[in-house]
Amino acid sequence: MRTLRQFVTGIEAIPANTSWYLADLGEARGKQELFTNQSPQTLKALREHALIESAVSSNRIEGVVADQARVGTIVFGHKQLRDRAEEEIRGYRDALKRIHEQGKQLSVSEDTIRELHRLTRGGVGDAGQYKEKNSDIIEKSPDGRQRVRFQTVPASETATQMHELFSLWKDCLEQRRIHPLILLAGMNLDFLCIHPFRDGNGRVSRLLLLLQSYHIGLEVGRYVSLERVIEENKDRYYETLEQSSQRWHEGTHDPWPYINYILFVLKSAYREFEERVGQLGSPKGAKAEMVLGAIRAQLGDFRLADIERACPGVGREWIR
Repeated sequence: MRTLRQFVTGIEAIPANTSWYLADLGEARGKQELFTNQSPQTLKALREHALIESAVSSNRIEGVVADQARVGTIVFGHKQLRDRAEEEIRGYRDALKRIHEQGKQLSVSEDTIRELHRLTRGGVGDAGQYKEKNSDIIEKSPDGRQRVRFQTVPASETATQMHELFSLWKDCLEQRRIHPLILLAGMNLDFLCIHPFRDGNGRVSRLLLLLQSYHIGLEVGRYVSLERVIEENKDRYYETLEQSSQRWHEGTHDPWPYINYILFVLKSAYREFEERVGQLGSPKGAKAEMVLGAIRAQLGDFRLADIERACPGVGREWIR
């Protein structure tokens, strides 16, 4: 909540590149209704494709990977899961569906965040509970060396700081202390620095980003996977997070690198949404995009059956 505290006390100026992002996103949001005024089948294809990509990408960022041939079954099926990775991917899917279905009706609160964590962790003993032991963020190099990249908030202070974080979010939003997009990105930074859970903080931070996007009127995460955009720019994600977390505990950190990164992700998603809407003017175009997306998601050699499983509703002959 160190970033949100800065917003409450007032910031001297918004950087020029941040202002450009805000202007571009304001324009994109203005076109949002036009983007979503498409055929139901087109939008359904985009939603299903985004759901797959989000569940897979957000987990893959954290090193959780499942057999690509089973992705469609994991995300859309009801068959028994094989291992822990599949459970976590389906759990993330459940959390996504909760957010997509309830949207702004799902409160941005501690209770919601704990429930989303419980879903993503798939029933692990401490799912939905704040950490009980201190857990710093450790970076491991290829040669085996380790370093503490960031010292997170102690477990004894986590509940207090999380309570303040959500109180500041509500206050800043209601009092219009700062632009909602800057507020959203700043809170995401604070959440990651607090690191409230033993494990799964990165995934919950991305769910929080999606939920808060709905609360400030951004619908793009329903049709384009924000998690996949983050994964495609993962190096920049870690770089800006490290830059902005330095001196966070003292409250003298620079939040703008990470804030600009989040705004970049949202802008990229809107640009992609506009491009896809233009390409998917017909059901055939929607199917083509789903198939191409499934092919891009494959990590190595794959079979026709793998693509078929990842594209529910698209026939084998059409895929050929």
